[in-house]
Amino acid sequence: MSLPSLRLKANADRRLRAGHLWVYSNEVDTASTPLGAFAAGDQAVLEAASGKALGIVGVSPNNLICARLLSRDTKHPLDKSLLVHRLQVALSLRERLFDKPCYRLVYGDSDLLPGLVVDRFFDILVVQLASATMERHKDAVLEALLKVLKPSGVLWKNDSGARDAEGLPRHVDTAFGVVPEWVALEENGVSFEAPVIAGQKTGWFYDHRMNRARLAPYVKGKRVLDLFSYIGGWGVQAAAFGASEVMCVDASAFALDGVERNAARNGLSERIICAEGDVFAALRELKAADERFDVVIADPPAFIKRKKDIKNGEAAYRRLNESAMRLLNKDGILVSASCSMHLDEDNLQNILLTSARHLDRNIQLLERGGQGPDHPEHPAIAETRYIKSLTCRLLPS
Repeated sequence: MSLPSLRLKANADRRLRAGHLWVYSNEVDTASTPLGAFAAGDQAVLEAASGKALGIVGVSPNNLICARLLSRDTKHPLDKSLLVHRLQVALSLRERLFDKPCYRLVYGDSDLLPGLVVDRFFDILVVQLASATMERHKDAVLEALLKVLKPSGVLWKNDSGARDAEGLPRHVDTAFGVVPEWVALEENGVSFEAPVIAGQKTGWFYDHRMNRARLAPYVKGKRVLDLFSYIGGWGVQAAAFGASEVMCVDASAFALDGVERNAARNGLSERIICAEGDVFAALRELKAADERFDVVIADPPAFIKRKKDIKNGEAAYRRLNESAMRLLNKDGILVSASCSMHLDEDNLQNILLTSARHLDRNIQLLERGGQGPDHPEHPAIAETRYIKSLTCRLLPS
């Protein structure tokens, strides 16, 4: 297959040679290779200013990140063969890590498959195509998944905002076989069902798996509050690990139906209470009722989605964590998490310290957690690291 060239300006190849995978539009020599000559999803041979080939990229000519490296070997463009190879490499890591086939199988750039996310739920696969290049090769993606994993069902969960930037329509469709509305999974020895069709993202958040496993020594025999509970990833596991009572709070009745479904699945219904409503309003009501908890888990949606949201987002994290601390017993545990890429761990730590001091409480930082190894970080791409989880102990001053 003969591919057109995309040439970089002088010295613009340094980041790529150092390990990065992205090309920005202002790095392209548009005089010799105009971006307007490419359609979204085209593949091209990326060249240094000298003409030396650097690899093959998928092109998004209208975006700031106008190209992403697919292969450093120009003999291997994105096709079924390369997809099968990359899937097998990704699978070998996950099979080494987990005893059950429930995990994120593909995490985009980190698995050298930019624009592709695949979550595995036993024999069901939920797939997100977030780039025009992957969309153009969706048939090859499906064929490769069928060959490597032999699933009983594959769902295209293509309803994310990332597709808007690529000019791609949003849709959710069954690509192969039969995909039920709720699918089974197992995490940390606890059984769940996730709403892959109507739920958030792919239906489940495997990224906090290791952080949820670390709940066990903190929750046994304790009263636990799970804020932004979704379908009970934290709360149901807390009950399974021996919590005496768990209150799950979420604004979505659909999500709380999932909590009840998963509590019943594990024989834990008597220990789990669901409260529907705005979390910040619920925190005020619990404080007014003089409720107290031994452990509070605060894992909100991203309050900072763009850099311009940082100031308001940090204020929201402060308000959430300070309100959570007000509900803790004298010797209480707060698990504070963030999935905002633009909130670094040091800032979250400072928010917790400032909140504790404002309440005249001492704080001990017990554990730091990140995303699980099925969400590997690419060391050259800071954007692939987004999960933070800080486990703290709050004491009287």
